[in-house]
Amino acid sequence: MENTGKNSVYRVQGFTCTGCAAIFEKNVKELPGVHDAQVNFGASKLTVIGEASLEELEKVGAFEGLKIYPEKQQRTMQLESFWKKQATRTTLVSLLFFLAGWLMAEQDGKDSLSSVLLYGTSILIGGYTLFRKGLRNLVRLQFDMNTLMTVAILGAAAIGEWGEGAVVVILFAISEALEGYSMEKARQSIRALMDVAPKVATIRRGNQEMQLDVEDIRIGDIMIVKPGQKIAMDGIVVSGTSTVNQAAITGESIPVVKETDDEVFAGTLNEEGMLEVRVTKRVEDTTIAKIIHLVEEAQAGKAPSQAFVDRFAKYYTPAIMIAALGISVVPPLLFNGAWSEWVYKGLALLVVGCPCALVISTPVSIVTAIGNAARNGVLIKGGIHLEETGHLSVVAFDKTGTLTKGLPEVTDFVRLQGPEDNVLLAIAAAMEKWSQHPLASAIVRKAEKQASDWDTLKVEEFSSITGKGAKAVVHGERYYIGSPRLFEELLADGIEKGIKKSIELLQRQGKTVVLLGTEQAILAVIAAADEVRETSKDVIRKLRDLGIRKTVMLTGDHKATGEAIAKAVGIDEVKTELLPQHKLEAIKELKAHGKAAMVGDGVNDAPALAAADVGIAMGGAGTDTALETADIALMADDLTKLPFTIKLSRKTLQIIKQNIAFSLFIKLAALLLLVPGWLTLWIAIFADMGATLLVTLNGLRLLRVKE
Repeated sequence: MENTGKNSVYRVQGFTCTGCAAIFEKNVKELPGVHDAQVNFGASKLTVIGEASLEELEKVGAFEGLKIYPEKQQRTMQLESFWKKQATRTTLVSLLFFLAGWLMAEQDGKDSLSSVLLYGTSILIGGYTLFRKGLRNLVRLQFDMNTLMTVAILGAAAIGEWGEGAVVVILFAISEALEGYSMEKARQSIRALMDVAPKVATIRRGNQEMQLDVEDIRIGDIMIVKPGQKIAMDGIVVSGTSTVNQAAITGESIPVVKETDDEVFAGTLNEEGMLEVRVTKRVEDTTIAKIIHLVEEAQAGKAPSQAFVDRFAKYYTPAIMIAALGISVVPPLLFNGAWSEWVYKGLALLVVGCPCALVISTPVSIVTAIGNAARNGVLIKGGIHLEETGHLSVVAFDKTGTLTKGLPEVTDFVRLQGPEDNVLLAIAAAMEKWSQHPLASAIVRKAEKQASDWDTLKVEEFSSITGKGAKAVVHGERYYIGSPRLFEELLADGIEKGIKKSIELLQRQGKTVVLLGTEQAILAVIAAADEVRETSKDVIRKLRDLGIRKTVMLTGDHKATGEAIAKAVGIDEVKTELLPQHKLEAIKELKAHGKAAMVGDGVNDAPALAAADVGIAMGGAGTDTALETADIALMADDLTKLPFTIKLSRKTLQIIKQNIAFSLFIKLAALLLLVPGWLTLWIAIFADMGATLLVTLNGLRLLRVKE
């Protein structure tokens, strides 16, 4: 959607079907001050580019009784009771008139004036909203379910089938009400996220404490969070220690200890101690706000199956209209058939051809699945990614921070020549201080314990050597630190055999080796080990049980180290000594064997994440890069969410296929009844209503999928 003016976002209450949402979007686009508009049916949101007042928007949505208000307005949309809805009450009144008409028909005859009047009143009361939409669409030659039903009901009345017309009105109204209620229930799984974070917080500015709305809180404010309170804003703990339940963000049920300098998120629950938190993000930029935004945007993007259904319905509905017209007109005109009989059959075809169940079958499943995932700490950024995940057969993992904890510790420091151990360690740490390599932090931590004054060393001319290491000038001499491959290229005669054997021995133990030296010699061998996550082996086993054919580890580490880790966790294949571009090439190769996912940290693995059919980032909470780069973000730094995500995606695919197949089967079965003349109007609408209700309830089963 091209931005050519003011961008305004609104919440919409009252959508009952995707067709009505499409009509509303078209109406908004036709407003004089509007350049463009986009309706997100799943999230009940409207985005307007241009100028339009609330009155204008509600006026063009009046056909559906839509209520509209600005997105930022502090208001919670509650799931209105089914029995309190206006449509439900209208349907009940219509039902009472129908029952009265039926009693009169039993007493005075089917075509008695009293029964016809009562049936007619039932049709007008129950079908008033339907007729307004249907007749308007008929005039514009827009053929949707409202048009089909309007023609069918008015046609039934025209041939004297007043009672059946009234039954169709009542059953269609019940179907619409149940469909709308079920869709709202699916949306509630997303809206529940909006109520996670408090709307007010206690803020201290200077010596004064005050209660402020979250919109009025500024970056740098000190927020006071008492035990048992929810944290209202993202920030950094400046005072206090407590355990915080982060389930709302990460899906983790086990509370996490938070101390000074730890990050906390809006919507999480402070359990034990008092915390003072320095606010680091505005309310619209908090992690929970980003999750809500991305989840709602995910609902707007159509999954392949939904796009197929929409295209099918576009041609299917007019085809049903033409077929019904043919059945009604051709036999009486060409074969002397009875007009009343064939017109009735044509009307029955219109009713049974209504695509309600088919159109709702996919959106309700997608919205429910994405909402369930979000509540369990998995952010799926669109229906297309949900479906792609369901088709996965290959999963590739980065090693560091994904299969391992990402916090390596130095296990061996072997001085070969040159200055003393502590001096060499200090030089290594001073250089690695500027490096982004995961092992750099391990060397710095080692120096902090053993080498005094390492951080006072003057490091000059530091530069990174991509994928291999770094170089810098310390005390006037140029040093190099990096992988054995770097020194094979650097030293005129390569690495000595004795040193090579020591390196290989360390690598076979699953350790990563870093060398420190100059252009003439290697001065020290440093080995570090990154502890494997306790859950990694179990996750790989669960993936295999789910039918994932191949698991692969992609790492920049040496072959021996990579193979040791892969063996420990049960990975099928390992590719080692890979630079970022090599990981990208590896993913392209894996895609030749089937749908492939890449699981990484969302930073170093960005090219591979982007190239994979599904990019899955670890630890999305508080990490903008992970949220932006990946198709799916596991909000906790927890790999166990991966099997759950694949299980949910496959269940969603299964339910979508069931819904589409069931919807089409019901239509076909009803059409077969048309041939011997057994299909009545009330059976047709009952079949359609039953199908709609069943596919909706089937979609809502996705709320029950657990880890």
